[in-house]
Amino acid sequence: MKKTIITVIGKDTVGIIAKVCTYLAEQNINILDISQTIVQEYFNMMMIVDMNSAAKGFGAVQEDLDKLGEEIGVAIKCQHEDIFQMMHRV
Repeated sequence: MKKTIITVIGKDTVGIIAKVCTYLAEQNINILDISQTIVQEYFNMMMIVDMNSAAKGFGAVQEDLDKLGEEIGVAIKCQHEDIFQMMHRV
């Protein structure tokens, strides 16, 4: 399984989750786990997704999510699970 970590951070607005999840569904990317919080007016979401059946490659998905983030006013980051784990090892 090719797991990927997606993070979304920014000012809370209506439709952030819907737009990100719609894009992922259109690309045949399965959401395995999702957590989101709102602290005061700031939105934070972390997703673990499976990209085994993705319609596009990792780089193209990363670019698309960057563009989507700009459109909806949030920062969306996409990282391979193994890189994420190496960066956050204590």
